[in-house]
Amino acid sequence: MNKESTSSNSQTDWQRLDAMTDEEIDLSDCPEITPEMFAKAVIRRSVPSAKSKIQVTLPIDNDVLEWFKSQGQGYQTEINRLLRAYMEAHQ
Repeated sequence: MNKESTSSNSQTDWQRLDAMTDEEIDLSDCPEITPEMFAKAVIRRSVPSAKSKIQVTLPIDNDVLEWFKSQGQGYQTEINRLLRAYMEAHQ
């Protein structure tokens, strides 16, 4: 397997973007976020990469698992994040 990066170098002019003011940013193609959208928002935090993870088989109530799956892609990562938060809160 080839371990070389397949991504190319960015062609973005980061210095020019950093120098732009908020007023100079064109948001005409971005939809306005409504209060209803905010009310439905879900906060998702990324999980810091663990040094190692192991695959486990864990019995979970069916309704609990189905609810997490209904939240969409990344439900296993979200379960891990919640377990980590619980662990850290109880140490």
